[in-house]
Amino acid sequence: MKGLGLEHRAMAATALSGLIWGIYWIPLRALDGAGITGVWAVVLFYLVPAILLVPLYLKRAGHLVSGGWAVHVAGIFAGSAMVLYAGALVFTDIVRALLFYYLTPLWSTLLAWLVLGEAITRIRWWAMGLAFVGLIIILDLQSGFELALNTGDWMGLLAGMVWAAASVRIRSDGDGNPLDLTLSYFFWGSVAALLLVLLPISAAGRVPHFSEIGAVLPWLVPVVILVVIPPALAIMWGASILSPGLVAILFMTEISAGAITAAIWANEAFGPREVAGIVLITTAGMLEPLLGLMRSRKVKRATL
Repeated sequence: MKGLGLEHRAMAATALSGLIWGIYWIPLRALDGAGITGVWAVVLFYLVPAILLVPLYLKRAGHLVSGGWAVHVAGIFAGSAMVLYAGALVFTDIVRALLFYYLTPLWSTLLAWLVLGEAITRIRWWAMGLAFVGLIIILDLQSGFELALNTGDWMGLLAGMVWAAASVRIRSDGDGNPLDLTLSYFFWGSVAALLLVLLPISAAGRVPHFSEIGAVLPWLVPVVILVVIPPALAIMWGASILSPGLVAILFMTEISAGAITAAIWANEAFGPREVAGIVLITTAGMLEPLLGLMRSRKVKRATL
């Protein structure tokens, strides 16, 4: 990515983060198989990185305090959004959780238009349209989809709206430090996850034993270091540079990664419908970045 400009590097980092987060279901299922069920798996996915990042919390304490509520409001929104999304995966069907959460590009684009005054370009509408069509194809909604919303459905819908608020908040404070935003994200995400456990919902799962937690830490810690913390840092950096709507579209690479890996390792369906959906979503994610790159190269050639 050396030859790319700042915005294009941010686009690549955001899309790559989505791809990595598309395999989150693998360690989550492993935790479930190890006896850490329900939202307690989500709690571990926030508490473990927060604990590992304690040295950075101590080192950046002054910045986290002097930054005021700006960095913490963004962290509260971002952490709560991801916890709600994870809760949606627990409390409703994955199909429904994906559909309701990935209305995010719509909320992000509209909120950025209202709050930041960002224009909604024709390319952005095309990208959102392609992404939504691809999502509908993958989810095969023609097989039947009840409109009555359950707890998990509301969590998925609210998660997308809250993330839209987070991305707009991060973008409006473009000078925010991505590291501080990431630290705030994991701290407030841990708080939100613990609050979610307190809800009187049976699917929350039983409290895991210390022996069960200790048994998973040898493999969970490397997973957190490699595939949890770096993507979070990348998405916080990308969200501080890119339009909220574009961030949401680029992040839909998670759907493609999830569908492919689930087909390989979970024996879930993967045929022409899934391929078509992935192609459309990938095209949607690449449309604006590629057109922007082509324009910048034309400008460079014209100035030579």
